[in-house]
Amino acid sequence: MKKRFLLSLSYCLLFTACCLLSAAGCEKKKETKQVKEKVINVQVQPVKKKSLRPFISAIGTLNPYEEVAVSTEIDGILKDVNADDGTKVLKGMLLAAVDDTDYSLEVERSYAALKEAEANLSNTKLEYQRKEELYKKGLITRQQFDDVTTKLSLSEAELEKAKSSLSIAKQRLSKVKIYSPLSGIVKEKKVSAGSYVKSGSPIFSIIQINPLKLNFSVGEKDVGKLKLGQDIALTVYALPEKEFNGKLNIISPFLDEKTRTLQAEAVIPNSNNLLKPGFFANVILYTGSPKDIILVPDTSLIYEGEKIKVFVVENRITKERLVKVGQKLKIQLINNGQQPAVQEYAEIIEGIKEGEQVVVAGQQNLSDNVKVNIVEDSRVQTP
Repeated sequence: MKKRFLLSLSYCLLFTACCLLSAAGCEKKKETKQVKEKVINVQVQPVKKKSLRPFISAIGTLNPYEEVAVSTEIDGILKDVNADDGTKVLKGMLLAAVDDTDYSLEVERSYAALKEAEANLSNTKLEYQRKEELYKKGLITRQQFDDVTTKLSLSEAELEKAKSSLSIAKQRLSKVKIYSPLSGIVKEKKVSAGSYVKSGSPIFSIIQINPLKLNFSVGEKDVGKLKLGQDIALTVYALPEKEFNGKLNIISPFLDEKTRTLQAEAVIPNSNNLLKPGFFANVILYTGSPKDIILVPDTSLIYEGEKIKVFVVENRITKERLVKVGQKLKIQLINNGQQPAVQEYAEIIEGIKEGEQVVVAGQQNLSDNVKVNIVEDSRVQTP
């Protein structure tokens, strides 16, 4: 009886162990099945077309439209200086003056010499007329008449010399005042009041900053796209959210042999003086009319050697697509009254089409034909 009990107990224990092993196996299969069905969270954006103008990008520098060195044309001591570094000046504005004491005296002396020459000429003319009558009557010799004729010629020459001296003296006096030759800003004041200056000495450097020149270079492959009058857009690091515009007005006639680039120049209006000479500028030179292009966020691109790919989602399943990328550009995005944001986009020449859902976040863990869960992101903005 005892043996039968032990045997029954053994069978029960064996049956229980089998059940436990079977349950564990089922649980493991269930867990494996769950691992296989695990989905990856991603964010997507619809592929859209946007009308954009073809362009060339470059880096440029803003320079004064004009820069002149204002110099004195006479020697002397600077009596007045009416401008300093940074002073805004208008064309014809009095900038400085040289002491005019000596030059005023020179005018007075020249005027007195002129009066004396006029008096001498008047007396010589009377003498000439008198001796001419006497010569006609044979009362004086030919030599005497020739002498008075010569004297008249000398008196006339002295008068002309006096007139010329007075004109020069007046001209020199007029140059004691130094005026601005253009409207702009004083870049540098080189001397101060009380300094002795010589003719030709620079007094001020003045720059015109409205408009400004934008100087930049274009690579050899893009030279054929340049035309005078093309639109220019630019941004500067000091004002990254603001765009400025201008026109291409100079194209260099030759290519730099070392850099294989062509120099170009644009004119940029600057009526509010926000732009400063010396600023670096990110330049966009528009080379044609607007056209529709396909854009995707630059973050959606995956680089594998020379290949570039993206993932699109169809019925919650990923599809790997090789794409050909064109130009890259930054676009300002505005969504629901939020602060504007700048996002970088890439032009897709081939590989995907408008309306497809491209993965923009989470794609680094993806492969082809993977089930995904699309997560909405309220921060996602589209151009």
